Amino acid sequence: METDSYTPDPQSIRKVAIASVIGATIEWYDFFLYGIVAGLVFNVQYFPGHDPLVNTMLAYATFAVGFIARPLGGLIFGHFGDKVGRKSMLVITLTMMGIATFLIGLLPNYATIGIWAPILLLILRIVQGLAVGGEWGGAVLMTYESAPRHKRGYYGSLPQIGLAIGLCLGSGVTGLLSLSLTDTAFLAWGWRIAFLLSGFLIFTGLYIRLKVMESPQFEQAKKSGREIKVPFAELLRRHPKNIVLGMGARYIDGVVFNVYAVFAISYLTSQLHLSRTMVLGGVFAAALIMAFTIPYFGALSDRHGRRKVYGVTSIVCGIASFGTFMVFQATANPLWIWLAIILPFGIAYAGVYGPEAALFCELFDTEVRYSGVSFVYQFSGIFASGLTPLIATALLDLGGGNPWLIATYTLVVAVISAISVYMMKEVVMERGS
Repeated sequence: METDSYTPDPQSIRKVAIASVIGATIEWYDFFLYGIVAGLVFNVQYFPGHDPLVNTMLAYATFAVGFIARPLGGLIFGHFGDKVGRKSMLVITLTMMGIATFLIGLLPNYATIGIWAPILLLILRIVQGLAVGGEWGGAVLMTYESAPRHKRGYYGSLPQIGLAIGLCLGSGVTGLLSLSLTDTAFLAWGWRIAFLLSGFLIFTGLYIRLKVMESPQFEQAKKSGREIKVPFAELLRRHPKNIVLGMGARYIDGVVFNVYAVFAISYLTSQLHLSRTMVLGGVFAAALIMAFTIPYFGALSDRHGRRKVYGVTSIVCGIASFGTFMVFQATANPLWIWLAIILPFGIAYAGVYGPEAALFCELFDTEVRYSGVSFVYQFSGIFASGLTPLIATALLDLGGGNPWLIATYTLVVAVISAISVYMMKEVVMERGS
């Protein structure tokens, strides 16, 4: 059992937390901006054809490629993060993400450069995937490993706010552009502004991130001589069961997020013909609320345990999906549509995402933890996140336009995640403490 031999400095923890939140916000803004725009612009500008369903699925396929690249990024940056340090990897990933996103904003469409348009879009999406694959693990470890033992759920949840704020910025900027521009102008050039903004955000993130100290627990592990030659190989030897259970727990996170933040936008605008601005406004509101509910549930897991909070809210997310699609089918009233997005996504989902960082960190020892949390989160993201818009689109078609197969799929996933968390030993909450 590992033990603490350092006294956390409150000022240092705050600095680390701020740097992690800002860096994670920029990374997630860049990564999810692609998902928001995929079903609105890329299906038209980069995958022209006669069948809108096929075009949308092709656009979502490039979206999924980013998730396929994420495990590779997690392995690469996890390896060096466990051997060299957390901080240096975070600087590299933030730079990679900013450059790739900025270049997407400059990329000519299919009408201009033909087949090279989707090819280059795919390559830049892969770079985004590699970057975020290394970012998440390092960001949550910096706060978790710098925090006092009894507040690691709370501090571990703070970089998770970056997802909410990043989504908030992505949907907010896109919604503002959509509201202020005509459809023609938005599709022709307006959407590019959201991507080009990343070039300015990146300098702010790097300036702040370069000023923080390395993770105290990593420094301890290095001084004690516990450094591992090949962290991933050691991870597989020590923690095979925890890897599988972690990926099972992660399943509901990926599905719920991508049903609401990606698929629902396309579904409500293209299938139910609701206003794009109104739908993006609902996602924006949910993300804004999530920025407050995520740390609340993180702190709640410090008091009541990760398993209980994560397992219960997983089931709530699964059940709530039926109510959400029932409202979508029944009304076009903006208030009801917003509530159907906010309640399950802005609140219930935060009960999963808030405790998740600490839950995963506590599955692995310090010297293999960057590799462990990155692999669990990113590899499971292929089926849990990247394929969800494709699966949801296919299930919608299979159901003849009715969404109940999507809701059923979400509930089944929720049960899988709850069982996975239940099978974890509560004692792992003391690992690395």
